[in-house]
Amino acid sequence: MPWWCQPPQVRPSKWASPRDKVRHVVGLYLDPPERALVLCVDETSQIQALDRSQPVLPMMPGAPERRSHDHVRAGTTTLYTASTPQPARSSAHFTAATARWSSRSSSPSSTRRCPPVEVHLILDNYVTHKVPAVKKGLLAHPRFHLHFTPTGSSWLNLVERWFAELTTKKLRRGVHRSVQPLERDILAWLAGWNDHPRPFVWTNTADEILDKVAAHWRRTSESGH
Repeated sequence: MPWWCQPPQVRPSKWASPRDKVRHVVGLYLDPPERALVLCVDETSQIQALDRSQPVLPMMPGAPERRSHDHVRAGTTTLYTASTPQPARSSAHFTAATARWSSRSSSPSSTRRCPPVEVHLILDNYVTHKVPAVKKGLLAHPRFHLHFTPTGSSWLNLVERWFAELTTKKLRRGVHRSVQPLERDILAWLAGWNDHPRPFVWTNTADEILDKVAAHWRRTSESGH
């Protein structure tokens, strides 16, 4: 039986076993339910507004890209992003207070921005997922279903791949003298990404992942160190 055909009471919660969490998250990628929306949601904190003297140094043929080491930090921001796996379209929200995000993400105005279908959210084990505002919002909107990655396995969330694109292609090359220009540049980069989205295609099955983890555990536990 496909995982999404199971009744809600047997679907994995925040307290489910790591193996069940892997199977359900990977199941969303490989066998998503019909007429439903899958969103990968996560945050990246402490994004620094850096004023570098030389963000990209002159390059010689065959040499790696370089930048000067000196910089002045002009503040930080936190980016919350929801991304669809295929095609990888994203939306973003900045905040300096995680509690504010908790209330806002579960508000009626936020839920109205989603299509009127079942919504499956892939999340990590962030503490704000269990605050009273979020719990109350989920009870009021039962079409939203939460699926948690195992602790220490945020790489299972495909939005992390989008964060890597943002970091390597925008943030590491940027020069910002305050937080506001940094946030404007991120939103502009996101708009350009959504104009030409590229899918992130998941290929490994849950069994393949679990077998590799088990093999790694056997090698390290039997190494004698």
